Amino acid sequence: MFEEIFLPPAAAKHRNAPLADLRAGYLLQLKAGGAQRSTLRKHANAHLNLVRLLDLRDGDRISLNDIETAARLWANPEGRRSDREATSKAKQRFISHCADLLHHLGWIESDGAIQPFATELNVYETWLRRERGLSPETVHGYCRAADHFLTRIAVRGVLISALSMADIEDIIGDEHRRGVWSRRTLHDHAQRLRAFIAFAEKRRWCRPGLAASIVAPGYRADEVLPKGIDRKNVERLLSSVRGGRIVDLRDRAILMLFTSYGLRVAEVAGLSLDDFDWDAGLLRVRCPKPGRTQLWPLSREVGQAILDYLRHGRPTCYGRSVFFTSRAPIHPLDRKALGKIVRDRLAVIGVVTGRRGPHALRHSAAQHLLDRGMSMKVIGDFLGHRDPSSTAIYAKVDLAALREVAAFDLEALL
Repeated sequence: MFEEIFLPPAAAKHRNAPLADLRAGYLLQLKAGGAQRSTLRKHANAHLNLVRLLDLRDGDRISLNDIETAARLWANPEGRRSDREATSKAKQRFISHCADLLHHLGWIESDGAIQPFATELNVYETWLRRERGLSPETVHGYCRAADHFLTRIAVRGVLISALSMADIEDIIGDEHRRGVWSRRTLHDHAQRLRAFIAFAEKRRWCRPGLAASIVAPGYRADEVLPKGIDRKNVERLLSSVRGGRIVDLRDRAILMLFTSYGLRVAEVAGLSLDDFDWDAGLLRVRCPKPGRTQLWPLSREVGQAILDYLRHGRPTCYGRSVFFTSRAPIHPLDRKALGKIVRDRLAVIGVVTGRRGPHALRHSAAQHLLDRGMSMKVIGDFLGHRDPSSTAIYAKVDLAALREVAAFDLEALL
């Protein structure tokens, strides 16, 4: 494998170093995943430096701290045979490449940072899925809240069996004092935490009566205006991805789905080739949050953007998902990657403040329909809302109508 990516002298250096076969095997896997020669060389060089700096041998157990130590040594001018220290980005790339290799070999250690209460979380997740029948998105949210709380009490050295109301109040209060979470986030977290504590009480993991004492901070669902991207910026955003590069073709198709249909990020991430009925001109979307499937008429412009990506940009032989990474290792885009694409593309056109994720584009799509005079029922159906109150909040942002009311001469009615 080394002979394929290096000239003979460099290939011999890699081949004669420790763990050559294991390192070469991992490079072959990266190549099968679509990695280019330049990417393979970067990985191989990082691996070679790692085995030399840490004197690795077959079967060693390595922690992340060990990798970071090797990165610091490598980043020094002497370690790189350079006249300057490696940049922070280069150091992080070195750590990432080395950690990927060790995970592949099964040699990575957790430095004792084992997920606390892993058994309890697994039991809770199974109950939410099987007994309550909640959607995957809802299960993820409830489990994330439980994991966050259990991690906090583990750091404090509190056993769940000895949990008190004072501990719960302190942890929720810490989040409030940090000022990172909004009032709605605190409200939702407290609601989900109460559900977990109630479950823990039934399982006799903690003493009874705690769940009933958890009161979520007051919050009205319609007290905050939905924050969308201005329509002019939406148009600028779409205009910024008209290039012919693979990444442009992919990102334009993604952005068209967000801005035209107001899809949730999980809905775009879950799209497959089977969801497009080209003959009937329909798009089938599985909605994890309400737990149902919805059909949309596929507009010509969106359909063309999707086809351009499928024909000229989408990698083949990696499954039925629609959107994939543009660089190796090739895999379907997840929610996190889609969010980063939206934020990065907005930053390119100068939108760097406020809410800039995919959900902001969903709000923009809803507001655009409202501005065009669509009824709340139509907008709710378009967004996939089951509860009309979820759509009613958009009526608050019809500022033009509110200005007309404010300017109305009420004296004529007296």
